[in-house]
Amino acid sequence: MKMSEVIVSKRDLLIYEKLRIISELAPIRERIRAFERKYGMTLREFEEKLKDSEESFVAWDDYIEWKAYVRKFEELKKRLKEIEHAQRVRVA
Repeated sequence: MKMSEVIVSKRDLLIYEKLRIISELAPIRERIRAFERKYGMTLREFEEKLKDSEESFVAWDDYIEWKAYVRKFEELKKRLKEIEHAQRVRVA
């Protein structure tokens, strides 16, 4: 069997990683928007409303999930920015 060689540039790896992150961002952004539509407000506004309202397990469950999506969205955006501004690339 003949061995084949695959050559991948660092630029190709950066593009791949960037596309992978973008593909993760889209469904997360949609979940966040779904919560914003459901409650008619942002997460920050919803947090304030929860503090002043009676305890609702559904609302708290939504809050926990919504907050996790926002946190993951912010992490991915940060990672995307790091990739876009990378001066050096090291393959591990």
